[in-house]
Amino acid sequence: MIPPRLARRLRSTRTWIAVGVLAPLGMLLVSGLMLLDLRRDAWDKAEQTSRNLLQVIERDIARNVEVIDLTLRAVQDNLRAPGLARLDPAMRQLVLFDRAATARDLGVMFVLDENGDVVEDAAASPPRKGNYTDRDYFQAHKANRHLGLYVGRPIVSRLTGERMVNFSRRIDKPDGSFGGLVLGSLKLSYFGRLFDQIGLGRDGAINLYLRDGTRITRHPYLEADVGVNIAGSRTFDRFAREGSGAFVETSVRDGVRRLYTFTRVGDLPLILNVALAVDEVEAGWRTKAIVIGTVVLVLCGLTVALSLLFGRELRRRAAMQAELARLSLTDALTGLPNRRRFDETFGRAVKSVGRTGKPLSLLVVDADHFKRFNDRHGHAVGDEVLRGLAHCLSASVHRPDDLVARVGGEEFALLLPDTDVEGAARIAAKVHETVATLGVASAGLAAGGVTVSVGLAVANGAGADAMDDLYRRADAALYEAKAAGRNRTSRAPSAVSRREGDKVAA
Repeated sequence: MIPPRLARRLRSTRTWIAVGVLAPLGMLLVSGLMLLDLRRDAWDKAEQTSRNLLQVIERDIARNVEVIDLTLRAVQDNLRAPGLARLDPAMRQLVLFDRAATARDLGVMFVLDENGDVVEDAAASPPRKGNYTDRDYFQAHKANRHLGLYVGRPIVSRLTGERMVNFSRRIDKPDGSFGGLVLGSLKLSYFGRLFDQIGLGRDGAINLYLRDGTRITRHPYLEADVGVNIAGSRTFDRFAREGSGAFVETSVRDGVRRLYTFTRVGDLPLILNVALAVDEVEAGWRTKAIVIGTVVLVLCGLTVALSLLFGRELRRRAAMQAELARLSLTDALTGLPNRRRFDETFGRAVKSVGRTGKPLSLLVVDADHFKRFNDRHGHAVGDEVLRGLAHCLSASVHRPDDLVARVGGEEFALLLPDTDVEGAARIAAKVHETVATLGVASAGLAAGGVTVSVGLAVANGAGADAMDDLYRRADAALYEAKAAGRNRTSRAPSAVSRREGDKVAA
């Protein structure tokens, strides 16, 4: 069973208006959380896609560099083969570079002596002429015998005119001194073909850097980007410091905010990153968010508007019902409570007397010779007299619990809770005094032309068993006042006195 207090709230118009407004707000909150979750899904998908792409690219580059390195190592080993120097140049080329053909997108491959001159060439016999003492890889190997595989900065080949990146290993003489190096290169076109297979959106990018910050290549390819060093930038500092991971940062190159996913390429001094533009990561989500958000906002707005309209209609209907209820308890002519309202209030007052023992007084008031006003002046004047009497009676009482009602024709009643006979008599005197000022100018009635007779009866705790005849006693007193000449108040005997009188008579 629903508790009374909760039942009242459920019947309240304000409760349903509040529900009608709060429910859409709850829908907006839930929708917002769902959209945030969808956004997180979009980012998770982008990060996972970036990691997968990064892994595929890193493995392909590492595999190709490994093939070139294996070739360089083979050339190192073959240079130490007995009798190599006695072979004719064509056979010596075949022995030295027997694995070079397996390297994909191989550029140039040759052996340099300690002076930087080409002494063996995988692509020509006799070898093409050239000196490379000025190259960074030559100086690095000459200065340090423990470099291992050295990855050089991207260059334009002097022999082919193509962009490439070089890989080299040092050659030591039997005494450990510098004897030159073996060099192989990978064309940058290899990276272009590899990266072109991947769709990253209009502002997406792939970058390959040396560990010192030099950019080897970039996708989309732009010649001006090759060889640029970005060491010291926020993005590259994180690449170098963390080795692998993902973060969002603004590019120093073009100012586009991107999601960078990066890693080192195997054990090589290379750093690879895949960069997705933030706007493109969120593009699909943003479209959904706009559509869903618009629909939810429209629906919530309609719900709130309908709730407010419904609430207004409920308030209007409640006001109408209250007005109808008031009218059902109000006399249309005088505006006073009618007989129904009087009976309801009278019943509650009688019960209160039986419960508390406090006195209850009743005045029944009737206009004297009212029929004469109607016959002589017409009903319009009679109605005006009744309205004037209603005003005079209302002006005679001042307490909130006192009730003045029209109970029939020209008959009125004043219900006076917690009022004894003396108090009731004072009110009756006030009624006569006030009515004496009533005049009806339209009928030529001056003040004092209208009088009333009053019947007064009092109930108290001692007579609680005879409360049901209170009105009858007051009405009887009214007739006594009329019989005695009108324009006066007649008091009914108390219930106790009547009961004692009945016993004597018996």
